[in-house]
Amino acid sequence: MPRALTDADVTGFRERLCDAAEMLFAAHGPDAVTMRQLAASLGVSPMTPYRYFKDKDAILAAVRAAAFTRFAVALEGARQNGDAPLAASQRVADAYTDFALAQPDAYRLMFDLAQPTEDQYPELAVAAARARRTMTAHVEGLIAAGLLRGDPEIIGHVFWASLHGTIVLQLAHKLSPGIDPTELRRVSLVALAAGLGLSA
Repeated sequence: MPRALTDADVTGFRERLCDAAEMLFAAHGPDAVTMRQLAASLGVSPMTPYRYFKDKDAILAAVRAAAFTRFAVALEGARQNGDAPLAASQRVADAYTDFALAQPDAYRLMFDLAQPTEDQYPELAVAAARARRTMTAHVEGLIAAGLLRGDPEIIGHVFWASLHGTIVLQLAHKLSPGIDPTELRRVSLVALAAGLGLSA
C-alpha cells in the first residue's frame, strides 16, 4: 500500500516530473513525453506519475503554465519600473528576448506546442492570458502618451509577431550569415513603430 503523500511530497515530485517533461520535450519532441519515459527518467515505477497527474497532457499543461507565468513575471517587471512609456516598451522587448534566449525549451513549449484540450486546464488558461496581457499593456502606455495610434491589441500582436519571428529564426539558426539578430530585431521594431505612428 503506498504511503500517504504530504503536500511537500506532492509539490516536490510534481516539480521534478515537470522538469523531466521539459527536458524530454527539448531533446526529442512532444512524442517523447510519455508517462513511461517520464517514470524511467526519474527512476520510479511506470504507475508513479499517475499519482500526481492524470496523463501526459496534464503534465505538459502544468509545464506550460509554469513557463507562461515566469514569462509574464519577467515582462511585468520590465514594464513596472517607473520608466517613460517608450523606455518601458523597449525594456519589455528586451525582457521578452532575454527570456526566449535564456529558456528556449520553455519558450518552444509555450508557443510551438498546441494542446487541443487547453481549455480543460484553468491554470494554463490563466497563465497564458496573463502572458498575452503583458504584450499589450506596454502598447497601451504608448497610445496613452500619444506615441502610437491604433488598437492596442492589434498593435501588441504586430510587435509580438515580429519579435517572435526573429527569435524563432535565431533559435533555429536560420538567419543568413552576417545577420546580427539584435540589430534585426531593432530595425524590425523601429520600422513597425514608424509605420504605426511612433513619434519618439
